[in-house]
Amino acid sequence: MKTIQYKKEIQAPATKVYRTMLGLDNIKTYEKWTAAFDPTSTYEGSWEKGSKIYFVGTDKEGNRGGMISEIVENIPNEFISIRHYGILKGTQEITEGPEVASWAGNLENYSFKEHQGITTVTVTSEVPEDYLDYFNTTWSKALDKLIELSEA
Repeated sequence: MKTIQYKKEIQAPATKVYRTMLGLDNIKTYEKWTAAFDPTSTYEGSWEKGSKIYFVGTDKEGNRGGMISEIVENIPNEFISIRHYGILKGTQEITEGPEVASWAGNLENYSFKEHQGITTVTVTSEVPEDYLDYFNTTWSKALDKLIELSEA
């Protein structure tokens, strides 16, 4: 397991970046920046602390799948912590066994620090080593799209 971190400065207030990232005003903003990971990416659930949330998409055959997670912390406009603990295959929740062993308990954290109208977004995530190349390429694209959406 490796911890990765990415930082981007965005020319927008933390409130706007936070709301855009989570899709709070329009889920489409979340779907647009996460499309870098999966063009069908969306979420189902709540961003409230303690809530279960699904990060889902559909594969080429139209099958629904994704991650089952919990919002560990949500301090609006400042910090979000997500703990991944399972995978979703259709309507089946898989929370133990070899399919989830490499992801179970991993944290994904987002912090938002605003200074003079510029928000620094820091993403810290625990990922299996065999996903490092994928995330190093994809996170940059996703955050560049978040910049575009937040600065619009």
